[in-house]
Amino acid sequence: MTSAGDTSSSLHLPALKSLGDLAEVAPVLVIDNREQTPLVFTRLLAVRGTLYSGDYGIQGLEDSFAVERKSIEDLVSCCMGENRNRFSHELQRLRGFRFKRLVIIGSRGLIETQRYRSRISPAAVLGSLAAWEIRFDLPVVFCETPESAALQIERWALTFARQVVRDANNLLRGCRAFQETITETKQQTN
Repeated sequence: MTSAGDTSSSLHLPALKSLGDLAEVAPVLVIDNREQTPLVFTRLLAVRGTLYSGDYGIQGLEDSFAVERKSIEDLVSCCMGENRNRFSHELQRLRGFRFKRLVIIGSRGLIETQRYRSRISPAAVLGSLAAWEIRFDLPVVFCETPESAALQIERWALTFARQVVRDANNLLRGCRAFQETITETKQQTN
């Protein structure tokens, strides 16, 4: 329902040059400026930028796609004291993202066998991970190496971007089908 003051332009989506143009481009990853040792991407271009949350995003979709990356040592330090509260706030910000992941460089086995410098127990670290997964609806993914993590993030970015394009195309098709139905109905009544 529209009011008398609404203009017809306020009822339309922003103009798109062409969704077909997206078929010729690849998403560009954004590496947060605060990321001190960024992953090296080999399949997609990456630029530095400031992300609201996470260490890696997609340019143009920064509010929808975020990957937080931790080494085993970083993760363990996030399970204690003030770092735990700070990290929990970071994870809280991720809750509104359509796609979010916590990528841990290393294996679960390294945690289980306490192959890190802290004295915090493996059960406490794994318990924190489980709690964060549930509390923040945040899947945790272990990647053995930085290279495998970079490859996984590239796969996620490509798949996510393709889905966004599919969704936009479906919206466009739906709007066009509805407009065609209205046009046919008007022609039949005239």
